[in-house]
Amino acid sequence: MFDHAYNSYMDYAYPADELMPLSCRGRVRGLEPNRGDIDDSLGKFSLTLIDTLDTLVLLNKLDEFEEAVKKTVRDVRFDNDIVVSVFETNIRVLGGLLGAHVMADVLKQRGERMQWYRDELLHMAKELGYRLLPAFNTTSGLPYPRVNLRYGVVNPLSRTGTESDTCTACAGTTILEFAALSRLSGDPIFEEHARKAMDVLWEKRQRGSDLVGTVINIHNGDWVRRDSGVGAGIDSYYEYLMKAYILLGDKVYLNRFNTHYSAIMKYISQPPLLLNVHMHNPTINVRSWMDSLLAFFPGLQVLRGDLKPAIETHEMLYQVTKQHNFLPEAFTTEFRVHWGQHPLRPEFAESTYFLYKATGDPYYLNVGQSIVEKLNTHARVPCGFAAVQDVRTGTHEDRMDSFFLAEMFKYLYLLFSEKSQLPINIDDYIFTTEAHLLPVSLSTTQPPCHTNNTEPQAHEDDLFSYSCPSAQTLFPNNPTFAKTIRDSYKYLTGVGRAQQASPVRGIELPLHDMGLEPIEFLKSMGISLTPLTELVSASQGSAFQDSQKGVYKLKLVAEVSQTPEHEEVVPLIVQLISPPFLGRTVLTAGSAKFGMDLTKQEHGVKGSIVKSVPYTACGPIENAVELQGHIALALRGDCMFAAKARRLQEAGATGVIFIDHREGSSSAETPLFQMVGDGEPTNDITVPLVFLFSKEGATLTATLQEHHNVDVLLLPKEKQLGKEKPEKLNIKFRLAKEGDFAEGETESTTIQLVLEQSETDTETNNEAASLMRENQETRSSPQKDPESSP
Repeated sequence: MFDHAYNSYMDYAYPADELMPLSCRGRVRGLEPNRGDIDDSLGKFSLTLIDTLDTLVLLNKLDEFEEAVKKTVRDVRFDNDIVVSVFETNIRVLGGLLGAHVMADVLKQRGERMQWYRDELLHMAKELGYRLLPAFNTTSGLPYPRVNLRYGVVNPLSRTGTESDTCTACAGTTILEFAALSRLSGDPIFEEHARKAMDVLWEKRQRGSDLVGTVINIHNGDWVRRDSGVGAGIDSYYEYLMKAYILLGDKVYLNRFNTHYSAIMKYISQPPLLLNVHMHNPTINVRSWMDSLLAFFPGLQVLRGDLKPAIETHEMLYQVTKQHNFLPEAFTTEFRVHWGQHPLRPEFAESTYFLYKATGDPYYLNVGQSIVEKLNTHARVPCGFAAVQDVRTGTHEDRMDSFFLAEMFKYLYLLFSEKSQLPINIDDYIFTTEAHLLPVSLSTTQPPCHTNNTEPQAHEDDLFSYSCPSAQTLFPNNPTFAKTIRDSYKYLTGVGRAQQASPVRGIELPLHDMGLEPIEFLKSMGISLTPLTELVSASQGSAFQDSQKGVYKLKLVAEVSQTPEHEEVVPLIVQLISPPFLGRTVLTAGSAKFGMDLTKQEHGVKGSIVKSVPYTACGPIENAVELQGHIALALRGDCMFAAKARRLQEAGATGVIFIDHREGSSSAETPLFQMVGDGEPTNDITVPLVFLFSKEGATLTATLQEHHNVDVLLLPKEKQLGKEKPEKLNIKFRLAKEGDFAEGETESTTIQLVLEQSETDTETNNEAASLMRENQETRSSPQKDPESSP
């Protein structure tokens, strides 16, 4: 599988950043349609090759590794005038270079390979580190989310630096790579900057709950989004606190992790679920869905030694994959699809690997086998592996992210391998969040950076506070330990459970025999009551029936009302009504669960469209004057729909059309969905909001580019302007004797109603005959009647 993916990249895509597995060519930024924030990973630096380097070593492909390192040193340059994500470039490229340098050094020390190697990858990593450093030039120390590799942030040519917000994970996921770079190169500046960002996030935690939010202002440290969880936006911040202690030996990081972990287990962990809560009021759940990135968390819990909740959450995730083949990008607490994409994320395989290593339970080998089979069945294509655009339909997306090669195959190969088969001792290394390998010996080669003055938090220590757990101590030679925990979650989503009629659930009420009033009152509400004694079989004896006398079982109406699998979404349209379209171009659109309800607007909402600047509408709106009184176009991604809508509404837009940033998506192939809010109240958003998939959006943007002034109408599909009404079908009857046709009539064009003679209906038949004579005198042929239709 790895060979198929890697060779496809090298044959069809290199030196491009990514492979487009459906097109069998490389994705070069600027030459392909823009996908919004997804493209911030691409920097014209052969991303997939660098991200894959240490995977080659782990899979014993040492010849390919040596050749790939030579290509990297010869071909890759970082002096590119291109804006990239600091977070993605750090974990994928800087981490990839460091992991590959460590592997190259190990092979060189053995004297068998890489004798020509002179730390070239480390020098490249140091150069890239310096190109990322300008992002940290803020008053708070939190990094900008993006940086121009050539011009930095403040330079007028950089095309970035206007951002004010970043996600918690984006700011808190640099310490492993930056500290490793400092300790391998001898330059402390990288570790100092990463440490400062971690300090700010720690200081800005909510002191009452010890939780952090999802998005923070990089200039003043104020929280922009206050929902707190362990998935997207926060995930690797918690991971890097724990792993920074393991890699660097600094107890400050562990104390912080333990403090956060206690809060997570108190408020966010609701086994087997991990739900987002409000950081200031953590007893309130802020959304009813989970995202797939939280699948890494059971693996982190294994490192912590907290195996029971890790097993519970992992089993829940496994049940969801059984139901949908893969983890959807987001799924509800009822395990239905919320967002259907699956970009071949490796987090579930990661946790499966860690749980197998901790428990030795072969069950997790079976889980790994199912991952392999589903990838081969549902994602493998002739030129690699393609992301799944929607798990409900199985449609593909022309996308194979570098993390698929960097992480997925590492974890799967390690899951099925014995230690003796590996070229290195895997226990000597820690995995970064991108699964790059850094040696834990770094903790002893150089002390922490000199700016580490943070006092450790007082924390109640437990058995695993400062050590990795021993599986043999926890459950010696007992792989059934995990099974006993899993069993209660075996049929969580209903998959695999035999179909059976569910028994009537009852609520016991203190309604006594003489108290008829409450019974009649409930009956008037449509609730039926049955005495419990009538439901008890005779075999249970009269003693039980006597004890239950006067106790009624309430039959819940909900028992007979099945919840639909997918919530019905009323299709909307964007209808182009200005010349030359005049209503003939109609684009199918999705709706939102907030904002103006277009189904209640008699004639929809009309306006001319203006593209938002910035296009994602995730920062201050720069063309508010131009947007005033118009319908705004905004690209999906970077921030929540509600945040975009608020900014555009405040700028004076009368409506918003969101366009999907996922290339190739269309309403013909992907089910419509309703856009949801951000967990905060959305009553303040009153403008209409619609969502167009990529193909429909491309039609609209191309039209705007060509005609500049385009008027549209937003309305429900059923109220489409100019929709043809069905023609009236005029059917005229006349009565005639069998075989008697008027001029121009034939049997093939005539409907015959045969009236059979009845002996008892002579009078009626006479009336019919009279009526027939009248019709003979006054009829007009249907074929000549201008109002009739065939």
